[in-house]
Amino acid sequence: MDGIGLGENNPETNPFARAKMPNLNKLLDGRSLLKDAAPFHGARASLLAVDPAVGVSGLPQSATGQAILLTGINIPAELGYHYGPKPNPQVAAYLKEATLFSRFVKEHKKAALLNAYPPRYFDGIDSGKRLYSSIPQAVVNAGLPLFKHDDLFSGRGLSADFTGEGWRSMLGFAEAPVTDAHHAGWKLGTLAKEYDFSLFEYWASDYAGHKQQMENAIHLMETFDGVLGGLVENWDDDRLILITSDHGNMEDLSTRRHTDAHVPALVIGNKSAREEFTRGMKDLTDIVPAIWKTVMKE
Repeated sequence: MDGIGLGENNPETNPFARAKMPNLNKLLDGRSLLKDAAPFHGARASLLAVDPAVGVSGLPQSATGQAILLTGINIPAELGYHYGPKPNPQVAAYLKEATLFSRFVKEHKKAALLNAYPPRYFDGIDSGKRLYSSIPQAVVNAGLPLFKHDDLFSGRGLSADFTGEGWRSMLGFAEAPVTDAHHAGWKLGTLAKEYDFSLFEYWASDYAGHKQQMENAIHLMETFDGVLGGLVENWDDDRLILITSDHGNMEDLSTRRHTDAHVPALVIGNKSAREEFTRGMKDLTDIVPAIWKTVMKE
């Protein structure tokens, strides 16, 4: 989830203090996704606050934050700066053999990015008018396909807004499949089970943060909560779900800028597996080693 930090319990500026999220609240024994909720370890979920700044001055940014989440390397420390939104050549150099996608492919593990992209996305890439962000760049570099509109229509990929409504209302695909949030979450779980490692990127949260759109942010998070409900309902707790972010933003709508807030590491699944996964986890660089260790044990 792009641009999600753990913020203060302030309904004037933080949509997480206002959004109705019963599925999340249930996982966290009544808590919300707020700064004072972490750390938490419950029957089915754990929540930690992890540092996206990784010891480097300045506000965390998307390109380097996502690159850390893909490699486990403290790229801002090596470069001396945070960078975004799209990777520059220095950041892009890390998005080759060192990413989880490339490493899992080398180990003959099944990996995928579950987002389906519309034709105009690829037109922009091919024309040079659009750059890959860090996550699809890593997928392409690993030799894996990005899912297209055919994958959305056949059920192999998911719309970036979960429900598919945006493909009709914004992209003009009148016949695009549309579903409710709960079923989208169920579908996400079904697709994820086909892979050893899968990732879904949700960027709308960061957009709402930059636009300071409180009502839209609340709507997005309530939709996400419905997705979470369907996903958890269709999940085998022997495997883990991780929900995290590259930097803070939407949790403080008093500013258009990113924030220095810690971001959530919400882990859902078997208690002992969660304990091992989160042990010693303090910042974004700790996430990739935890994912690698977990998948390679399977």
